[in-house]
Amino acid sequence: MDQYPNNGMKDVERAPNYGEQRKNEDFVGIEPDSSRDEEFAAEMTADDYDPDVTDNDTDINSTFGWVGIALSVISFFIWPVIFGAAGIILGFMSRSRGADTLGNIAIAGGAISILITLFVLPFV
Repeated sequence: MDQYPNNGMKDVERAPNYGEQRKNEDFVGIEPDSSRDEEFAAEMTADDYDPDVTDNDTDINSTFGWVGIALSVISFFIWPVIFGAAGIILGFMSRSRGADTLGNIAIAGGAISILITLFVLPFV
């Protein structure tokens, strides 16, 4: 009986638990339900891994948008109907491929250029 410390309890003999019981006891002396800390985690498999893959289509998307903006700006100075229409067409192509902002700017620039040419310049 002397080989197991009983911590002041004379009637109860405690088995060795390598310090786990002592470590997990509550401050008021009440033992928790489990003397182990348990961890619940999910494992990650190869099917769950989804890296950010950049497509090479982003260059094509932005290229149509930038060329459309360039044509829309040029249309303010030279051949507004032709370059403005080309800027609008390339703007729609850019929007369909995912570059919405560049496409909208090209469409707006081309449309403004054509409207200024048709309605404002004849009266100036």
